[in-house]
Parts: sequence; structure tokens; C-alpha cells
Amino acid sequence: MPIIPKALLSLGFRVGATAQNALEVARFGGLDTDEAASPYEVVSRQRVYRLRHYFPSQGGSDLPGEAGERPIILLVPPLMITAEVYDISPMVSAVGVLYRQGVDPWVVDFGAPEHEPGGLERTLTDHVLAVSDALDRVREITGRDVHLAGYSQGGMFCYQAAAYRRGEGIESVVTFGSPADTHAGLPFGLPGWLASETTKLVPDWVLGDWAVPGWVTRTGFQLLSPVKSVRNRIDFIRQLHDREVLAPRERQRRFMQSEGWVAWPGPALAEFVRQFVGHNRMLTGGFLIGDRLVTLADIACPVLSFVGAADEIASPAAVRGIRRAAPRAEVYEATVRTGHFGMVAGSHSAGLTWPAVAGWLHWRAGQAELPDLIHRVGDEDVEPPDGQGRAGYGLKLAAGAGVDAARSVAVATSRAVRGARHLTGAAAAQLPRLARLERIQPDTPVSLGLLLDEQARRAPDDVFFLFDGRGHTQAAVKHRIDSVVRGLIEIGVRQGDQVGVLMGTRPSALAALAALNRLGAVAVLLRPDGDLAAEARLGQVGRIIADPEHAARAMELEETFPGMQVCLLGGGAGERDLGLPLLDMERIDPDDVELPGWYRPNPGRAGDLAFVLFTGEGERTRAGRITNRRWALSAFGTASSAALSPADTVYSPTALHHPSALLMTIGGAVAGGARVALATAFDPATFWNEVRRYGATVVSYTWTLTAALVNAPPDPGERHHSVRLFIGSGMPSGLWRRVERRFAPARVLEFYASTQGEAILVNLSGKKTGSLGRPLPGSAEVRLAVYDLEHGRLADNEEGFAVECRPDEVGMLLAKVRTPVAGPVRPLRGVFAAGDAWVATGDLFERDADGDFWLLGQAAELIRTAEGIVPPGPIRTALGDLPAVDLAVAYGVPVDGVELAAAAVTLRPGAELRAVDLTEAFLAVPPPMRPVLVRIVHEIPVTDCHRLLTSSLRDEGIPAAAAFYREAAGGYRALTAADRGRLKRRAR
Repeated sequence: MPIIPKALLSLGFRVGATAQNALEVARFGGLDTDEAASPYEVVSRQRVYRLRHYFPSQGGSDLPGEAGERPIILLVPPLMITAEVYDISPMVSAVGVLYRQGVDPWVVDFGAPEHEPGGLERTLTDHVLAVSDALDRVREITGRDVHLAGYSQGGMFCYQAAAYRRGEGIESVVTFGSPADTHAGLPFGLPGWLASETTKLVPDWVLGDWAVPGWVTRTGFQLLSPVKSVRNRIDFIRQLHDREVLAPRERQRRFMQSEGWVAWPGPALAEFVRQFVGHNRMLTGGFLIGDRLVTLADIACPVLSFVGAADEIASPAAVRGIRRAAPRAEVYEATVRTGHFGMVAGSHSAGLTWPAVAGWLHWRAGQAELPDLIHRVGDEDVEPPDGQGRAGYGLKLAAGAGVDAARSVAVATSRAVRGARHLTGAAAAQLPRLARLERIQPDTPVSLGLLLDEQARRAPDDVFFLFDGRGHTQAAVKHRIDSVVRGLIEIGVRQGDQVGVLMGTRPSALAALAALNRLGAVAVLLRPDGDLAAEARLGQVGRIIADPEHAARAMELEETFPGMQVCLLGGGAGERDLGLPLLDMERIDPDDVELPGWYRPNPGRAGDLAFVLFTGEGERTRAGRITNRRWALSAFGTASSAALSPADTVYSPTALHHPSALLMTIGGAVAGGARVALATAFDPATFWNEVRRYGATVVSYTWTLTAALVNAPPDPGERHHSVRLFIGSGMPSGLWRRVERRFAPARVLEFYASTQGEAILVNLSGKKTGSLGRPLPGSAEVRLAVYDLEHGRLADNEEGFAVECRPDEVGMLLAKVRTPVAGPVRPLRGVFAAGDAWVATGDLFERDADGDFWLLGQAAELIRTAEGIVPPGPIRTALGDLPAVDLAVAYGVPVDGVELAAAAVTLRPGAELRAVDLTEAFLAVPPPMRPVLVRIVHEIPVTDCHRLLTSSLRDEGIPAAAAFYREAAGGYRALTAADRGRLKRRAR
């Protein structure tokens, strides 16, 4: 036959085959390959899923021993891909490879939500609980624990289910391209906080009300690799004439082009974006399954993570986040040089991925060696979190400010701009968040209740309050508060009434405070361990709301205050009898309470008294009267300085009646839109467990609370933790350094808030450890006035006005009065100019040349020695900076009418304090201001808020041993018996 006719004939056959195959593809979506799927049995049908058991009737094992020795694996698909991803074709069948290598495969099948009853209404919680339920059913059928494995988001479900179950019944978790740090995988190297800020701009209804069709997900997947997608289509068209070449990959092509994709339910998408894309809670913890808080840190079983070196969807950095998210787990890793899909269903999967998985399962069973592809991840392999240090904090400040600036730049005042000069550049960008404070006048509506209502309207489904391992949404919190309001109205509480609250830290306590504030009444926070009679008298309390644990103590006040009404709140609405004649508010049905005509929610004005808090002990008990403006100042100041956002969870181990909990933790969280988590007590042994479970990013402290944490043995939970800030007041400088060193990259944000007046200082830069920083814009103007230490008053100039301090000069901190001062505080008038008004804070400071303030101590703490007046601050700082010293206090020991400057220290475990150490520590302190006596004690007493107490040390006088004595030349040596007599004579 001639060559040309033969070529024409070949071309004709090729054209005909191409046409025939193209017609078949057009009619049926693909070519018929006569390939059969792997056999399986649906052993359980549930609302959200079906449970498949592959090769159910083909028992036996390729391994020595009985058939029941096969390791069991439960495979979980992603939401947007069908369960057939594990059995696309015989060539790349995951279940087929696993079965042939001695594994018993089971698969969770979520079906196609768009074709399932209620499928498009499913949430992430539905899917995680479905995985957990499927695992239980496999265990019940087989009688053995299970290896849980998932691809992409299916692997995220596996992580979440394992954490939810605390590892119960799980041999190991195996994931393929499953991110645990979504912020590490943003495209183009964009910073993680950008995801948080962006998702805040997307309303929930945009996501929650719309399902994502399968074709949208498929298209997005293909657009991530457009060149590869086009090339595959061209190759398919070019080979369309050759059925034998196309057949082996046809089912794979059909799966990727159409058949493998299903809809993504809107509620599940909204939850995924909110919790894991915006807030990155796979890494930080604190995500919700139902109303239960979960953290990957609870995973204690081994983890094997497959990483795709060319993965376009789940970047290696995002997948490797599991190393930090699950610090208690043994993490192993396998890197395959393929993309996201190729890892489980590509050409390399059958020869590389799935044999390695089978080898892993057999190795865990003690039946084989660990595959070469898999290696253990050590601490040295874990990358530090990105953007969590000082630079990252500054960027986060700027990001948060950028969003707020868009809303409120028009109302920023010139005074606020002037205040910005006192902050670092990053913090200045946060200033618009405080613009609201600049507009507050005494009659401006502002209160805790009002801000809670605003948050509930903005995002009712967002979780706000976390307690006892549970989460409560904004809407649920509002409903509870409104119910308590009706109960208060029923028992006769009216606007302006002062009501005592005697409760431990619990949801009902927060509801009571907010309800009283919403009603316009005054919440008087009685301390359970305080002098109740004194506090009830100072707070002018007419009735008390108590919880079941403190009801008996509240009833004791009836003898001192006849007619005192005690009401019970908290503990549920069921039948109970405490044996006390009190009114149980839980028995009041809110729906039966008719609201009176005078009631208006949130009537509080800025100048109105809102809360009464107490400080001091015994005869020194003092009442702090907090107006709505004072509360708002602390709330917005904390939110701005800490750059709080909905991605944050502020955790407080401090009792609710303490000022820091009400003003800083709750206030800052409400003003910043963050979540607030409260603990009933502080326990270093459980601290990191709670931080992980709540997903805490900011931890509040008071005074020396963190000392026990720094001195505690290393905890697995503190490895790669999510805490970025410790915020509070009163932390000694030495402890401050140790906290930042041990818990890096977290840093300390130290505040100062005056008991009297509205002075707020904040060390925003953190560069000067121990400094209290500079005035917070929006707070009261502050000045340091020269203080006559000897006579205890402000020094005057020749015109009778106070004199402002020069740098490094001791002075009294004064706060300018802008609104009427609540309570018995009387402002000083005509201080720097005729007609001005200032409040003396009672605290002595120095201000350095840069404008940063340094606390020297309270005027009441001054030590009056024969050599002069000694402030305690420099002594505490010098001792606290010694490596051997844990905590230090300074105080005066009375001897024959005068005082000796003394100090007491506790030592760090295993440390030794030498006399030469003391001599060197005090070189920068003038000799007259050095303590003549430094003693070593086993323990320094503290208050319930961890403030160091000196009264008992003062009463003990001069110790007999374990102390050091300052010689006349200024150096120190061990105290002797002769020195004791010398000290008494010296005092005279």
C-alpha cells in the first residue's frame, strides 16, 4: 500500500477514535474504563455521615497471626471532596494499597450535602462529632483502638476530634496536607494578622447563609495551579484518540474535573473562616465543639503529618504548625515531593504515601520498622512563631488601629494627637480607638452594659465569655444579663441603688455585675475574704446578692445591719434548700416580671457611680469609687495598648472582685471585641492547660502572681504557647525579666492606674524594664510635683504654687480633674495655676530625661531613718535584679522612735546570696538610701491579689540570723550578734 494512503488511513482511524471518545465524554462525562470500585459495606447510616468498611467479607491477613491483628484505620475526607478520594481508581486507591499491605480500612462518608436532608445547614461541630461517633462505632465493632487519618480539612477534623476526645480510643492521628497554623500559609508571604483583620470585615451572613457549590471549590483549586490545569487539559485532548493511554488515569481525571467535588455548607464555612482562618485557633486553642472548648494541646497520642513540598493549598509552614499546636504529642513527619492532591491520589501516592502509612501502622503495632520516609520531629526542628515578638506586636497594633481609624479618624481631636507624641509610633496608630473617650462628657451615655449590648448587636453568635471549659456567645450572655435585670427589678432594685455582690468567680457573678450596671444601679464588689461588715458600711449597701457558697456569710450581716436583704443567685434554677431564710432569684421567671415605666436599659452616664471596689486590709480597708468614665478609660486604654481584637482571648486568674479583673480583663475584652476567660483560682500546675484550652493570647496578672509560674517546673503546655502579652500592674522588674526570658516571645505590658483620679501610665515599648512608661492618651493629664518628704506635702514656690519636678527628681504624681470626682476624694485646687484642680495619687515617682515614669513607692511607705527619708522603690529594684533573688520587699523596722531601713528577700531554688552580691547591687544607690539590714526569708506573705505584705516582717524586728548588715563604708557582711546591738545604737 502506498505511504500516503496508509498515513491517511491512520489519520482517519485517529480522527474517528477521537470523535467517538469525545462523544462519549460529552454524553457520559468521561470514558468507560470498566474499572470496579473497591468493595465496601455501609455499616452505619447517621444524620451527617455513613460509615464504610472496605473489603468487609475478605478476612485474613498478610501478616503472621490471626486475622484480627490487622491495624485499623479510619479515613476522613475533606468537606468539599467526596469519600471516593480514597478509592478513585485501582491505580491510586488508598484503601486498596492499605488493605494489600495488611491494614483494615474504614472510611467516613459525609455524602454530598446539597443532596442530603439538612446537609447545607451542617456546622463544623456536626462534622467533628460525626468523626468522633464513627470512631466509637468502629471500636465497638472491632473491639480495638483505631488510627484516625484525614486529608486536608479531613485531617483538621481528625486533630479536632482527637483533642475533643483527649485521645481516647485513638492509636495515632495521621494527616495529609492538613494545616494547623492557617496564618503561616497566607499567599505571597502576607502576615498572619492580616487574615484576622480581613475576616472582621466580612459579615457572618455573607458566609453563613450561602453554601459554596462544588464547582466553585474545584475552580479555585485549579486556579492555584493554572499552568498545570491547562497542561492536563491539553494532554487529554491530544491523547483523546488513544483510549488505552487515557484509561488508567480516566477515573482520576473525572474525579478532579467534576465528580469529586461537593458543596461546602454555609454554616460550616462561616465557622471555619471565623475560628480557624481569622482567629487561627487550630494553633492557639480555644475553639468550640458545641459549647465545649477544645485545644490541640490535649492531643497526647502520636501524630504523623504528611507534608507536600509543592503543596499550593496547605503550605509546609502551615502544616508544620502541629509541632507547636500539640506540644504533648510525639510528632512525626513525612515529606513528599508533590502537591496537595498528589499526596493522596496522585502518581506517587500508591508507591510512596500509602505504603508509608501502612508501615507506620505496623510499626506502632510493633510488627515492623519505622519507614525511612518518616522521622521524629524534635524541639530543635520547631520553627518559632512568626510575628509574635516586639516587631510583630507593633505591626498588630498598627493593623488594629488601621481598621479603627477607618471608622473614627474624623473624630480624633487635637488633644489626642498631642497625646500620641508620648507613645511609640506603633501605639500612636491605635489612638483612634480612644477617640470615643475624647468625646465623653459627664452626661455622655457609657457603661459596661452599653458596650456589651453593642457587641451583642454586632456579633451575636461570637463567643464572648469562657468559663469552666465552656463557651458562651454574646447573645447568650445578653439573654442571661437581661434575665437577671428582671430579677433585680422584681426584688425592688432601682437605678442608683448600691447593691453588694458577694460571689466567687462564676458566670452568674459577671451577669450580676453587668445587670446592675445595665439597670443603672451601683455594684459594690464585696471581697469573700475581706471584712464584710466594714465593706458593707463603706459601700452603703442595702441588699446583697450572694452565690450559694457565700450565702451563709452574707446572712451574718443581718445582725449588724437590721433589714439587710440577702438574695441568692447562681447554681441553677432547680429545687434547693440551703437552710437559710433568703430569696432565691433563680426561682424568678423573667417572663413573669413586668418592666416598670421608669426602666430604660443602660441609663448610666459617664459621671455616674458604677462600681465600688475595696483595697487594703483591716483598719486600712478603703473603698474605691469607680464611675462609668473611669471604667471606660481603663477598658479602652487596655484594648488600645494591648491591641485587642476578636482574635484574642484575655485570660484572668484573678478574682472577679479585684480591680484588674473588672477594669482591665473584662473592660479590655469588651472594648476590644475579644473573648474573656475567667478562672476560679490561680494554680501553676493547671495554668498552661487552661491557657491552651481557652486559646489565651493575653494573660492578666497582679503584682507577683507570675512568680509561682516562673519558678514552676517546665510544663509541656508552655512549649510554643500562644500567649503574646502578660498585662497587669505591680510586677517587680526582676520578675519581669524572668517572665519575658522564660515565656518568650510573650512580653510584659505593665500598667499603672491610680486609685485616686484618672491617671493611667503604660510601658508600651517594653524597652525599659521596671518603668511604668508614659501617660496613656485619653487618660487624665499628669504632672510630678516636688514633694517635701519630711513634712509630707507639696513644696511651694515663692508664688504659692506647686513646683513641677525636673528629670530624676522625686515628686508626687498628680492627675488633673476633668469631671466631677465621685466619693469623698477632695481635689487640690490652685496647684499650678489659679482655679485648676488636681488629685494627688499618693504615689511618688521619678521621671527620666526621656519622659518615662519610675515608681518609688507610696508616700505612706516612706522609711524615716536617722540618716534621712528612704523610699522603698530603689531598694526593691536593686535586690530584685540579683539573679539569686526571687522576690524582695523593703520596709522600716521601728527602734526607739525611729526606723531602720530593712529589706527581706526570698531566693530562687538552689540559689545562694552572698554579701558581695549585695554590695555590688547597691552601688548605684546612694549610701543613705541603702538598707542597713537585708534578711533572707523562706516566704514573704502576700494578699489574695499577690501583693507583698511587710507588716509581719516589720513586727519581727531585727532577725537573729540569715541576714546581712551594712557597714559604715556601705558594703555588706553577714549579721552577727554584735551587729544586732550596734543596729539598735545606730538607730538612736
